[in-house]
Amino acid sequence: MQFIGVSLDFAVGIGYNDVYGPHSLRKGATDMHTDGRLSNATFTSLCEEFQKNNRIDPAKFEQYDVKRGLRNADGSGVMAGLTLICNVHGYVLSEGEKSPVEGHLNYRGVDVEDLVRGSVEDNRFGFEETAWLLLFGRLPTREQLESFASLLSECRELPDYFAEDMIIKAPSPNIMNKLARSVLALYSYDDNPDDLSTKNVLRQSIELIAMLPTIMGYAYQVKRRHYDRESMYVHPLEPGLSTSETILRTIRADASYTDEEAKLLDLCLMLHAEHGGGNNSTFAARVLSSSGTDTYSAIAAAIGALKGPLHGGANIKVMEMLEAIKAGVGDWDDDDEVTAFLEKLIRREAGDRSGKIYGMGHAVYTLSDPRAVILKRHARDLAEKKGYGAEFRLLESVERLTPGVFARLKGNDKALCANVDMYSGLVYRSLGINPDLFTPLFAVARMPGWCAHRIEELLTGGRIIRPAYKSLSVRQPYIPLDQRKNG
Repeated sequence: MQFIGVSLDFAVGIGYNDVYGPHSLRKGATDMHTDGRLSNATFTSLCEEFQKNNRIDPAKFEQYDVKRGLRNADGSGVMAGLTLICNVHGYVLSEGEKSPVEGHLNYRGVDVEDLVRGSVEDNRFGFEETAWLLLFGRLPTREQLESFASLLSECRELPDYFAEDMIIKAPSPNIMNKLARSVLALYSYDDNPDDLSTKNVLRQSIELIAMLPTIMGYAYQVKRRHYDRESMYVHPLEPGLSTSETILRTIRADASYTDEEAKLLDLCLMLHAEHGGGNNSTFAARVLSSSGTDTYSAIAAAIGALKGPLHGGANIKVMEMLEAIKAGVGDWDDDDEVTAFLEKLIRREAGDRSGKIYGMGHAVYTLSDPRAVILKRHARDLAEKKGYGAEFRLLESVERLTPGVFARLKGNDKALCANVDMYSGLVYRSLGINPDLFTPLFAVARMPGWCAHRIEELLTGGRIIRPAYKSLSVRQPYIPLDQRKNG
């Protein structure tokens, strides 16, 4: 059963419930689960019991010098490994003091600014070149690049019946969860899934880089049909297209796009392709890889980590914050009004009441995030053309005014810069991309980095990653069941 190039309001000859299962029954099962078998009162009682026995005094973390979040007291990361893949440079340490500097991001020693400049000056797509560089350690020759791009194009097709069995018949309201599930499912379609030889893992890596955009496209269309009650379009893959062209063709009803749009999306993929071994999702991939598990399990873990709003989901939070600012500020060009609203955000009086200004600050970068600088420079024109110029300028005001507001309210002068999430969400909006795809696009872009780190961990790690946790438990005697009392 193939659904190619047609609007699937109802699959040809197959009723909606035949494909997806009766929606009313699914809803009923959910209601019974939450309101029947386990009542709210039961959950409340269980939570109270849990909280009585699971609280750790925050002061204990300082007492035992625990590196919470694997961070040192000055905010720098705990040294956990060595890598040849990427360098994220955002400050210098001198006599124990952190000194802010302009940020730099190098892929295999190549400055990402130069990598972007090269593709822009040649008017070509750069993500495939970036993937080659991350995997193999050197920039490809023209012949190598053309061969690699052709290989990725050939590998985009999913295994027979995979889309129908794993995606269409099992829709998910969240595309990131569907990506993780689909990646895990690919294990069953691999004739040699557990072989950890470099040749085999490299083969799996290239296939994952190629197939994830296809999986994302199917997952998005099925989500639209099942949960949003909109038409679903599945276009046949067109050989020879770049990754960004394939994505735009897959997610748009008319399968059309401009070269400018595809090149801007390609830039986003390049900037998100890698960010060091210590970022949460890449470290998750390395932790699982160190155990000797298969590629699909390690990459699915990375996808799960990236889903979190403190990691890959941050650009969605920026867009939500932008809508709150737009609604709460009368004149977007008035610095005083914008500043007053930013103060409300920090004081937890507006937005999501988290006290955060999303898109500002980074664990490593201090004076600037090079990804944000590059993306901001290249995104302005399209934002203006698509009618988002005012929103773009409003984000620039947020970037410019936040450090002063933060210093005044928090009482410190910590260097604070915009990170890549400040502008990536608006770029996707300018491209007409649904917010459901913001974080999945991040996953598609990061796949080469994850795979490069997995291979490096397998080749050079040598030991399972196992940090220590100090136990604070107090010995207690075993009491026979009939003698136990509530306490």
